[in-house]
Amino acid sequence: MKDLARELGMSVATVARAFHEGAAIAAETRALVLSRAAALGYQPNALARGMITRHTRIVGVVVSDLHNPFYPDALARLSEALQQAGCNMMLVTGGGRPGHPKAGGEMAALRLLLSYQPECVIILATTLSSAGAEACAAAGTPLLYLNRFPAAATAASSIVCDNAGGAAALTRHLLDRGARRPAFIGGLEDSSTQAERRSGFLSVCAERGIAPREHPAGAFSYEAGQEAALALLQGPEAPDALLCASDILALGALETARHRLGLRVPEALLVAGFDDIPMAAWPSHALTTLRQPLDAMLRAALDWLEPVLAGLPPAPALIRLPGTLVARGSTAVTTMMLEEQECPTP
Repeated sequence: MKDLARELGMSVATVARAFHEGAAIAAETRALVLSRAAALGYQPNALARGMITRHTRIVGVVVSDLHNPFYPDALARLSEALQQAGCNMMLVTGGGRPGHPKAGGEMAALRLLLSYQPECVIILATTLSSAGAEACAAAGTPLLYLNRFPAAATAASSIVCDNAGGAAALTRHLLDRGARRPAFIGGLEDSSTQAERRSGFLSVCAERGIAPREHPAGAFSYEAGQEAALALLQGPEAPDALLCASDILALGALETARHRLGLRVPEALLVAGFDDIPMAAWPSHALTTLRQPLDAMLRAALDWLEPVLAGLPPAPALIRLPGTLVARGSTAVTTMMLEEQECPTP
């Protein structure tokens, strides 16, 4: 920067202002500085700037489960939203794969992340331990849970889909289409999304006086959905409808029901999922599901982030946003039809 200032006959301060949007500098001067900088291949050192300003504009994201196709899509859209806000996403993984925990993995990943002094940490597709939350608090790093909320009381904020309300709407949809022996296929038992979706299913069954069945699959994966379907769908009292805690579980169950057990869907079995991943809309699946309000969730996350970037502490909040029920061929709507209904806000 000193060389650039010397070459242009300007002060270092003037050159520095050219690289900051909104800084007090004439438009012609900024254009001259940026043009010459590009010709010389000069780029500001973001890490050095972060050390001086104490604002790295790094947003840390912690994940463990990327087997569920919902999360790679969510990560891509989150990264794009953060870049548009002038931030960079630093992604770390910890805790091992679903069903294969890695001892100390979460804390090792979190320590690495905190060493870069991120503006905040977003928890996505994992369950942060109390030790991890305490580490963030000790570092003065705000925490945001996206698509989940912490099991224990914490000063962190959460932005979630109305999981219980969405699952309740799906359950009513199945029962209104004639199901009398519904079953719930759950994912990770310690996941807040799993617990809320199960709660919504059970509450509607209780309202209707129906004794439900359920099977904890242990993971949000295609294979777990296959195994759950095999365990549930055999015998004279097998369920006539499946509500799965995620689309990838539902697709595993759907394919197993059709191709291994010879069941006709939706004639003999109704199947619904949750998330509305792209594969759910494929004609070969035509899966009824609950579309998560991901765009609205990301807008809420950026609103939460704005005071953080200004150096202000965010106010802890739990934000629930309604999803949209999307009815397709797996629940007796023909594959040429599509019904969408926004679930009411609780």
